Amino acid sequence: MRELTVATYQVVTRLPLDQAAGAIAGEQSTGTFVSVAGETDELRARHGAVVLDLTEVPPPISEPLPGARGDGPLRAALVRIGFPLENTGPSLTNLLPVVAGNLYELREAAGLKLVDLELPAAFGTAYLPAAYAVEGTRRLVGRPDGVLIGTIVKPNVGLRPADYVPLVRELGLAGADFIKDDEVNADCPPAPLAQRVKAVTGALDEVERRTGRRPMYAFNISDEPDRMLRNHDLVVAAGGTCVMVNLNVVGLPAVAMLRRHARVPIHAHVTGIGALTRHPGLGIGYVAYQKLARLAGVDHLHCGGFHSKFYVTDDEVAATVTAVRTPLLSGFSCLPVLSSAQWAGTAPVTFDRTGTDDLLILAGGGILGHPDGPAAGVASIRQAWTATTSGIPLEQADTPELTRALTHFGGAVPR
Repeated sequence: MRELTVATYQVVTRLPLDQAAGAIAGEQSTGTFVSVAGETDELRARHGAVVLDLTEVPPPISEPLPGARGDGPLRAALVRIGFPLENTGPSLTNLLPVVAGNLYELREAAGLKLVDLELPAAFGTAYLPAAYAVEGTRRLVGRPDGVLIGTIVKPNVGLRPADYVPLVRELGLAGADFIKDDEVNADCPPAPLAQRVKAVTGALDEVERRTGRRPMYAFNISDEPDRMLRNHDLVVAAGGTCVMVNLNVVGLPAVAMLRRHARVPIHAHVTGIGALTRHPGLGIGYVAYQKLARLAGVDHLHCGGFHSKFYVTDDEVAATVTAVRTPLLSGFSCLPVLSSAQWAGTAPVTFDRTGTDDLLILAGGGILGHPDGPAAGVASIRQAWTATTSGIPLEQADTPELTRALTHFGGAVPR
């Protein structure tokens, strides 16, 4: 009995559905567009992918992808295809070209999206799960329960290292659990990473001396793999407790390499995710994507945000958080991160749709844009979550920072 990696695709075609599904299975395993001498029945039986089942669904698009074959009406199906583990081994580097490679170029497909993956147990022993995830992050920041609250340094770029110090100090003294670099600011000329690390960790040292708690700061170490490892070591040597990577920039295998090396949590930003997920008829769905990211060993994973300023719907965000919190290969836990226009006013919908406070809420404008300053912004979100989890409507919570936030933002989305 062959052991299979099972990929579920949303396939759209103008051809018979089984023909399109068969083209994907063949192209991504033993077949090509013509028969070749080495493709024997024995080889196909051992290494050929197989269509396991096919369920027709309404087409998610009304126009085909460019170059699609056929002139019939668009039809769609959820297709499960099993790829022999023997073809790839438990390797992200080998798996990705199979389940998300040249199949997108097939003319049989008028639309194609990878929506889920069922991974053999061998992947669970080949890769290291997150070392910190929810509980380890809580331990490091000294917040054993309740939602974790953080922010992003703004402006995103242009600040000098010294500019970070007063903001990090203020946020830390206000009780922020987490602060991070923006995804567009790694080792950049205005604030080179080494100088930024020195300035920020100095501010964190002061906060810890004065409060007994050390906020977690995620330094963006995204770079070429060898430099990324050196960047990690720089952060750790200075007393940093978190590093951040842009998953889609450095690549999942490079993140898995970082996980084997890392001594602090890995905060995973998904910049560029819209190119993979946004089109309903093309790309990779988040359920499949988050499994790959977690397999690489990330501790925190961005999941969008409720009432977002971006394209995602609340239903999509809820499904994403559920997926990230669902055990993978009997483990691989991960802390869901909600960002994009989060503020005190999004606490009720977030708690209602997720049913948990094991979340990291990142509020940029919702904290830094509070009319009474960043410290009041942190307090307003903490007060909103306390009220929400206690069943108290925000308007009835008699807390000044929250009241001021509700009045100031007035239900609008902070940018």
